[in-house]
Amino acid sequence: MTTVSDGDRAAMRAALDEARGALLSGDVPVGALVLDAAGSVIGRGRNEREKHHDPTAHAEVVALRQAAAATGDWQLTGCTLVVTLEPCVLCAGAILAARIDRVVFGAWDEKAGAAGSVVDLLRERRLPHRVAEVVGGVEEETSAALLREFFEQQRREGAVST
Repeated sequence: MTTVSDGDRAAMRAALDEARGALLSGDVPVGALVLDAAGSVIGRGRNEREKHHDPTAHAEVVALRQAAAATGDWQLTGCTLVVTLEPCVLCAGAILAARIDRVVFGAWDEKAGAAGSVVDLLRERRLPHRVAEVVGGVEEETSAALLREFFEQQRREGAVST
């Protein structure tokens, strides 16, 4: 069983701050950080699909791009990605491509999760790279509540049908 560290919780709280920032552009409140092996933040991201009209501007992808730019290397071996929502298939692919070793996430995504809910691409043995450790449910209630409140507000305003 994986133990959640105080550092994981602190990083998740910082990712939640990023998620709240996504609300300013009307984006789904998901936030992500990339931490280097020493635990320093080298990449930050939040959903920016609405802001940039970009279907790939998920929090994880934005954070991975920033971390790669900061390190000057697309291979982020030894790094941890912390994200408020279980990564989807798109983000799981980006995580694998970046060679991330560890993923910590908040809320589970029963509709589109690719870290164990619907599929588990992060640990798929048939792929050439796997994430060594996946930790789900860190600050889960706070992450889930932020998303639930966002979608309830969208429904009240008639912006979404589900």
